[in-house]
Formats: sequence, C-alpha cells, structure tokens
Amino acid sequence: MPYQQEHEAEVLSAVKQFAQSVNSGRKVVADMSMLVAATSNLSLANLDFWERLIRWEFSRELKNTIPSKWKFWTQPTPFLTWIDLCSEDGFKRQKTLRTLSGAAPNGFFFAIAVRRLNDWVPQVREAAREKLPIVAKHTDPELVVDVLCATLPHWNSWGRMEDKDKQVLIEITCIEKIGLALKSRILSTTSGPMTSVLSQVGRAETLDRYLDEIARKAIQPSVRAKSYRCLLEGKMAWFAGRKWEWTDKRYCKGHFKPIIRERNVLVTSPSLEILISAATDRSPIVRRVAGEMLIRELAKIGTESLKLAHLLASDKSPSVAERGKFALKRLKNSDL
Repeated sequence: MPYQQEHEAEVLSAVKQFAQSVNSGRKVVADMSMLVAATSNLSLANLDFWERLIRWEFSRELKNTIPSKWKFWTQPTPFLTWIDLCSEDGFKRQKTLRTLSGAAPNGFFFAIAVRRLNDWVPQVREAAREKLPIVAKHTDPELVVDVLCATLPHWNSWGRMEDKDKQVLIEITCIEKIGLALKSRILSTTSGPMTSVLSQVGRAETLDRYLDEIARKAIQPSVRAKSYRCLLEGKMAWFAGRKWEWTDKRYCKGHFKPIIRERNVLVTSPSLEILISAATDRSPIVRRVAGEMLIRELAKIGTESLKLAHLLASDKSPSVAERGKFALKRLKNSDL
C-alpha cells in the first residue's frame, strides 16, 4: 500500500539519520527528534513489523557508518537510547530499560517498552516490570492510554507474559490521571475492542466508581451492556486465557477451554434504578441484558417487575420482547 510504503520510507530515513548521528563521534546525546516524529504517526497494531524493521536498519547503518579517518582518535559514544529497546542484544535491552526514568518520547516507544514484558529474556522482563510504572507516571496519559487500548485486548496471546507482568499494566491503570484518561477514552470511542479493554481493566478497582457513568453515557452499546451487567450482577468478569482440556486421551482429542475470572464490584446505586435505566436504553443490546437480569431477579424486584416485564414485552426488538414475554409468563405462574 502507498500509505504503508510512505511511512516505511520515512522511518528508514529517520533511523539512518539517527545512526549517523550516533556514529558521528561527538560526545553529545544523538538527536532523536526526526525518529520520534516518524514513529509518532505509526499504528500500534503492527508493532512487530516496525520493531524488526527498525532493528535491522539501525544495526545495518551502525556497521556501515564509519567515522572519518581524520578523527581516528575518537570513538562513537555508546549512548543507550529508546531505540535500543529494539536491539537484538538482550543485555542492551535490559540495560536500556534500567536507564529509563523520564517520559516516553511518544506512544510508539512506550509501546515498545511495554512489549518487553513479553521479552524472551527473563531479566529484560524483570527490568520492564521495574521501570514501566515510573515511565508511565511521567508520560502523557493519552499516549499511555493509546498503548493500553492496543495491548489489553490481545495480551493473552503473549506467550511469555506472566501474571506478574500483567499486574504491572493493571497498576499503571490505577494511576489517577491515567485512569481518568482511560475512562474518557472508553466513554468516547466509537469503535474498537473497548468492551475487552473495560473487562481487562476490571481486574482492578480502577473504573468501579465510574461504571454507572459508563453504563449511561458510553457511545458503544456493547460497553454500556457490559457496564450494566457488572452493576446488576455485582461482579466484573474477564477473559484470562485458555487451557487445554482432554476429551479423549486415547485418541489425543481435546480442545482449549476459556478461563473466565471474576471479582465482586461494590455497587452504590439501587439495582431497580439501574435495571430501569438499562430497560430504557436506546440499544437493544443493552435492553436484552435488562431482560435477562429481570428474569433472574424477578423474586427480588417485587411489584415493579410487572411494569418492567410489560415494557420489555412491547419492545420493537424481537429478542428483547421475547425476554419480556417470558418474564410475564413467570409472573403469571407465581404469586407476584
């Protein structure tokens, strides 16, 4: 694609310029501004490709860029910079992480640092666990949220990432300014896996106090439905990976079974008020959740259940109306 090729040429040019700056022999920190500008426009969805491209080009340019023979008394200063997080040398990646203390230059390089939580070298993962929270505190919250939204829906596919590595990102979401930025992103994003983001962030209490606001105001219906379900059930559930389950060991047959974990959520609003709000939502996806919860909690709701059942039974969505009619049948056969 021309768009992809344009960005690729821009990144390669910036890496080349940066490598020449590193090998210039000057005892100053090399200028990363051109590289930062080039990588700021990259999508965070294809990081593996960009990381390999930068690693290859930077290594090649460092070998090909030789200082002038008239400066034989100088040696290139072995600066460690953000680009060294892409190095093929595990010791260099670890040492680079240990030197980080300030803000990430852009979302791309913060994402590269986050990817070190899935590094094949255990010592690199350890360094990432130690330094990422420090870097996140100093980085623009919007950039951190960009990376979290790109990472959280897919981190269960990171084979080397352990629970303690995941806990680092969850702790980052608990930083107040990042939590607020994350809430705003979940509320305002019109597309993308924000329901999955909400579920994974739900491992901690970061967004618990905002669940009611998210349920009523989020743009994506699936996000509102997830929030209403959490409030009505009083618990947050999330996908935690898969485990192999044998169905017949004699013939080596089996399948991967999803692992679902959950924790309790403290709900401050009355459940009836939440249920009414869900039942009158503009999306049938949310109203279906209201119908399901109504059927489950008929005995607890009391006299208001009849009004809600009639409301849902007259819904223009067949799947919602079906739940309302089923609730009416249950009420008819009971003493309510």
